[in-house]
Amino acid sequence: PEKTAKRRAKHLNVHESGKSDCGVKSNIKSIPGVMTIRGCAYAGSKGVVWGPIKDMIHISHGPVGCGQYSWAARRNYYIGTTGIDTFVTMQFTSDFQEKDIVFGGDKKLAKIMDEIQELFPLNNGITVQSECPIGLIGDDIEAVSKVKSKEYDGKTIVPVRCEGFRGVSQSLGHHIANDAIRDWVFDKLPADAAPRFEPSDYDVAIIGDYNIGGDAWSSRILLEEMGLRVIAQWSGDGSLAELEATPKAKLNVLHCYRSMNYISRHMEEKFGIP
Repeated sequence: PEKTAKRRAKHLNVHESGKSDCGVKSNIKSIPGVMTIRGCAYAGSKGVVWGPIKDMIHISHGPVGCGQYSWAARRNYYIGTTGIDTFVTMQFTSDFQEKDIVFGGDKKLAKIMDEIQELFPLNNGITVQSECPIGLIGDDIEAVSKVKSKEYDGKTIVPVRCEGFRGVSQSLGHHIANDAIRDWVFDKLPADAAPRFEPSDYDVAIIGDYNIGGDAWSSRILLEEMGLRVIAQWSGDGSLAELEATPKAKLNVLHCYRSMNYISRHMEEKFGIP
């Protein structure tokens, strides 16, 4: 289309000798509804940070396309039995239709959570990964999550406001997902809870490694051969229990700075973990 062609004409230019740049216009928001090479905030949260957590079920809340696009696209290796205690390569979507846009999807989301509890009772938690329409129509995913968490005896249910239009790229999705871990996992941990494991002076967490092709397993072997004990992997082959254990670590080993510096900074400030 002429309008889009005019915008994209600025994406490519020739650099002339002696000039400081070639006048390329970049780092602007993608056009909604147009498939681009750049990820969105939803991709950053669902595809990178939350999606590899293997024992939780991650609902792509909205139309089917986003969930399908993100389904099993990354080689996040994990140990477990798919559909029993691990769910990384399964696609869960609320499959929004026009009537859901008009009347809202809160009731549909609650029904989906009930179905998940019935079909996959060994899941250890649920996240709601919001797609663009959820923010546009104002679905109250936080309220649904709180009600269902109480109904399921305190199960961890995390609403994630990662609607794709929120950021220029998937980077903001990382930040939003990190904040969701802070608010809905860390802040829910009782301060006086008994530790689930015996801490040692050599406990470390691998942060920002998504086990793409098994790289987190290799890092873990090297760290453990050095005499360190890896108590958590974020988030490749990771679990909810590992997220909850991380505030007890003595050191966070940060692999992908871009996706996990936010939660690492928070842990350094609140828990004193360097």
